[in-house]
Amino acid sequence: MKVLVTGVGGQLGHDVMNELASRGYEGIGSDIKETYSGIQDGTAVTTMPYVPMDITDASSVEKVLTDAKPDVVVHCAAWTAVDLAEDEDKKDIVKAVNATGTKNIADVCKKLDCKMVYISTDYVFDGQGEKAWEPDCKDYKPLNVYGETKLAGELAVSETLDKYFIVRIAWVFGKNGKNFIKTMLNVAKTHDTLKVVNDQIGTPTYTFDLARLLVDMIETDKYGYYHATNEGGYISWYDFTKEIFRQAAELGHDEYGEDKVTVLPVTTEEYGVSKAARPFNSRLDKSKLVKNGFTPLPTWQDALGRYLKEIEF
Repeated sequence: MKVLVTGVGGQLGHDVMNELASRGYEGIGSDIKETYSGIQDGTAVTTMPYVPMDITDASSVEKVLTDAKPDVVVHCAAWTAVDLAEDEDKKDIVKAVNATGTKNIADVCKKLDCKMVYISTDYVFDGQGEKAWEPDCKDYKPLNVYGETKLAGELAVSETLDKYFIVRIAWVFGKNGKNFIKTMLNVAKTHDTLKVVNDQIGTPTYTFDLARLLVDMIETDKYGYYHATNEGGYISWYDFTKEIFRQAAELGHDEYGEDKVTVLPVTTEEYGVSKAARPFNSRLDKSKLVKNGFTPLPTWQDALGRYLKEIEF
């Protein structure tokens, strides 16, 4: 199986490439930069075939995919800076990347008759209520530009192709890039008190674990919409922060102990600095994974423990 992965300079693309290599599949990495731009961590992705591609340019997508002739395209590339996406001067490029870029890929996948995986987000919903969102729920109501453009990408895929997996994830963390865990660990180095929101509820997703599931998926033809985050129950960002520091201290980083750093729970309104509206309810129902024979991801607590041993902090 030959698989082209977009966005290999980011958290998820990096891990998908390594998972493909570990199973003996042919992986081709792609991103906007001329050469691979992710972390040089000595893993397979750093030496695997790479081809630059501007997904917003239909002719670039057509040429790269037609030349590569993949069996599957795993589309991880996206504009993910949620607050920045609200700036007037950024809206066009966010739409070009998340909506138009995805359509460009879907169009060529149709021509080549290859499978496509599109990584989406809980942000396609309005995040109201307390019930977990079902993967086949069509009650879309994004609250921000990022959510709107990711939804447009979803629709471009589902309206163009039959052989697709649309996988919604939330609260992503991985080795290759910025994320909430790295931010909290850094902020705690210079602040002894942190305020973290406790009224946005969801579950984290470790890209290393998600990559395994995505490759499991492309080995099948069980197409459709899925939700995939780690197991371990629903939590707030406050709960997550407390557990990050607890595990960090347990690993011998005493500076994160409860006697050194105080974490205070606040409401989103009290916190009040983000430009983009955030969903309160990011609970995603993942039962469809098991129904279709896929192995759920490990617990987020376990994922966090493994992740903290992988990174330097």
